[in-house]
Amino acid sequence: MTIEAESQRAPAKINLFLHVGARRPDGYHALQSLVAFVEAGDRLTFSPARELSLTVEGPFGAGLSADGDNLVVRAAKDLDSGKGARIVLTKNLPVASGIGGGSADAAAALRGLARLWGLNLAQDEMLAIAAGLGSDVPVCVSSEAQWMEGRGEKLTTIDPLPAIPILLVNPGVSVSTPEVFAALGGRSGTELPLPPKFNTSDDLIGYLRDTRNDLEAPARAIAPVIGDVLALLSVQPGARPARMSGSGATCFALFDTDGAAIAAAGAIRAHHASWWTFPTRIARFSSAASLSLADERVHRTRDRH
Repeated sequence: MTIEAESQRAPAKINLFLHVGARRPDGYHALQSLVAFVEAGDRLTFSPARELSLTVEGPFGAGLSADGDNLVVRAAKDLDSGKGARIVLTKNLPVASGIGGGSADAAAALRGLARLWGLNLAQDEMLAIAAGLGSDVPVCVSSEAQWMEGRGEKLTTIDPLPAIPILLVNPGVSVSTPEVFAALGGRSGTELPLPPKFNTSDDLIGYLRDTRNDLEAPARAIAPVIGDVLALLSVQPGARPARMSGSGATCFALFDTDGAAIAAAGAIRAHHASWWTFPTRIARFSSAASLSLADERVHRTRDRH
């Protein structure tokens, strides 16, 4: 059957914790992380075409390259199908912000183009291509809660996490991942066992209290505004842990209720109108599921500003 159009979500990736171990012989650092995905994200659509092309639009699309160095284009070329496609990327997430925007886009491109082009790729084949694109791309292929190890390529799918309200805040600064790793001091190591099943929000939040993001301290030293974001998040009513995701600069806090997350977003925005604030939820669906354009529904976003 010929597919006339294909649409894929590219949800934001959140490192609920991120521990770093020793530097490996290949230059990468050993990592251990509990990764969640949320209901906020980018969107990609794909349609048949003779040539391969990418159009970037959306609130964070300005200035983003649509050339061969874009991870979406690289993902398409790495599939090596010899076919063309018109790809439209709606960029809703801040760029280079620690929530896997580019990696999620690349993973969505692999999924969407494999369907559009009728490629019967086994999961391990797609994951191998994803690993060649970047450390965060493999975990974004399924966009489900996973335990991540190695440099990001060793993945164990875990039971779905509770759909906890979460507020994402980005102060509009870019932080270089290599620079953050270069400034890394303390390391928690990578010796934690697989986590238990989290039946409730309290189970997950209690577990996170004994973890941290090792990259937070060096990122704060490079961009002190990250500390301002975390301090402001931590004093919001109903906020649980406030933490940075990935190498920054996006930070997040978990909340007891949707209303508390939305109220916190409004309070922060009132004093920092230029910051990106987005209340959403940890997702329990498989974001890898494709959506036909005819049946597409707008996913819940609670606040688009």
